[in-house]
Amino acid sequence: MSSYAQPHSRVSVLSTSSQSSVEHLSPAASSTRFSLPSIPTTPQPKPAGVRPNIYDRNLNKTRITEVSAAAFTFLFSETVQYTQKRVSGINDLERRLNTLGYRIGTRVLELMVWRAEGQSKAPKREIRLLPALMSIHTQVWRAVFGKPADAIEKSVDNADEYMIVDNDPLIERYISVPRDMSQLSCSSFTAGIVEAVLDGLGFPARVTAHSTPKAQYPSCTTILIKLEKSVLEREEVLK
Repeated sequence: MSSYAQPHSRVSVLSTSSQSSVEHLSPAASSTRFSLPSIPTTPQPKPAGVRPNIYDRNLNKTRITEVSAAAFTFLFSETVQYTQKRVSGINDLERRLNTLGYRIGTRVLELMVWRAEGQSKAPKREIRLLPALMSIHTQVWRAVFGKPADAIEKSVDNADEYMIVDNDPLIERYISVPRDMSQLSCSSFTAGIVEAVLDGLGFPARVTAHSTPKAQYPSCTTILIKLEKSVLEREEVLK
């Protein structure tokens, strides 16, 4: 799915100009608190000159674990080419990219929960939709792509539709799509990540990616989130 004609009116929920509002969200009204028992561990001394195993790295340290954009885009490009040789059409390719993204999304959410538990004595779990979407817009995007998304928008006509806008998606930056596959949106991979995180947080939805080019941002992509009816019913109860 590549071309998204924006058939419905929509309003902005969050943009990069209002990033500070995300950092000051009050968890008291939109989240429930939980804690996990801590297991005391005794660090074992390591022999000098031995390179540390990747599984021994501290998951809470993020500054030294960043991957270069070149390595990321090269690996993703190879993934697309590998998958392309094993599909029958564009829809099948997007479906497989979505599935791969879903697998990544489950691990991203698990890692974020682990870090939240390690950095806070009383970690919180979002139970309201808007704070959960803001968390995806900022924290998930920053964890995966190194920057937050550009905006969150809500459909005016359909209450079950929200959109996350990325003006310059990293995975689309160095990919050249052939003319005969112009409808392909490699951001289906990103849509899979978002869908997995929403499912893990308890907000089941169908997530798709659509190309919405602009004069200033020709690679602009909209991640369309169509929530299940149960999510809207729960939101009404929690109001």
